[in-house]
Amino acid sequence: MSVITTDPIKRMAEIAEKVENGQRLSMEDGLFLYESDDLLTIGQLANKVNTRLNGNKVYFVQNMSLYFTNVCEEHCAFCHFRRDEGEEGSYTLTPSQMLDYVAENFNPEIREFHISQGHNPHLPFEYYVDCIRQLKGAYPDVTIKAHTAAEIEFFSRISGLSYRDVLKTLMDAGLSTLPGGGAEILTERYRTKMNVEKASSEEWLDVHRNAHLLGMKTHATMLYGSIETKEERIRHMMLLRELQDETNGFLVFIPNSIQPASKNAGLKRRVPAWDELKTIAISRLMLDNFPHIKAYFINIGVKLTQLSFAFGASDAHGTIVKEKISHAAGALSPEGLTRDELVWLIQGAGRVPVERDTFYNEIKVY
Repeated sequence: MSVITTDPIKRMAEIAEKVENGQRLSMEDGLFLYESDDLLTIGQLANKVNTRLNGNKVYFVQNMSLYFTNVCEEHCAFCHFRRDEGEEGSYTLTPSQMLDYVAENFNPEIREFHISQGHNPHLPFEYYVDCIRQLKGAYPDVTIKAHTAAEIEFFSRISGLSYRDVLKTLMDAGLSTLPGGGAEILTERYRTKMNVEKASSEEWLDVHRNAHLLGMKTHATMLYGSIETKEERIRHMMLLRELQDETNGFLVFIPNSIQPASKNAGLKRRVPAWDELKTIAISRLMLDNFPHIKAYFINIGVKLTQLSFAFGASDAHGTIVKEKISHAAGALSPEGLTRDELVWLIQGAGRVPVERDTFYNEIKVY
């Protein structure tokens, strides 16, 4: 689908009026914004929406990324983290091994463990449950954000349990929220072309629906910049918007630009900064029922993250400690940032840094 208009200035004015009046943007509006070269106006509109929702605050969390296993039965075309069982570089940690790693890198102000990993078919569901149970037992005050919707669908298949029962079992072990990964682009054309063998679009949405109905707040992502069309990006956002209308369970939307296979990949293999800023801004405008849009510095870099706060982003993610998935695919950013660096990053953009917990409860305003 292509938006054809003989008067782009008038068309942008119509969208600006909708934004001013709090009216929902349509598919056609979103496509027009993607085709427009008026990036500054799009950014100004997104900044207006974000300021209406969050004022001058930008949030971050002190968190730590953990990866129990990189063995995975899937072969997604964009993933450079996964390994086959026995392949060089493959690993699976026991809960006690992970606890040793955490102890070496932990500081008492970490409030969240963010767990992502492969779909390892050589392990029973009980292994994943025990990992969370032991981690929560050792660090009861740290929120556990673990297992994408695609992982929940995988657990359902290997255990024979429903999504709801998988989620309840993990929640009883200490799980508090789901990360947003596994969404990629929520169209079956994309998932077929990119060999996304894991959960379908509807399965991904249904896992989050079940989580929300159990009272869990979750996260949502979009992995963009490869073969998807602009229409598919907007459709992805609209599917999330529809589910949010239904459940009000999403905390934040994270648009992630796809990474090349190597840090040595040339400029032509990377998503243009122009597209990254535009996507953040359009996300803010389309997802009118999401409280936050996150600028993921791991994928877009720290300088562009700083600029994104003027384009609708209200979250700078967190300290992370040591990120592996995007860096396995050639990300050029730091593997983590300190709290002081995040505060500097936000203040340098003229915004007010707010340290938060996973659920956006404010810990400290700087």
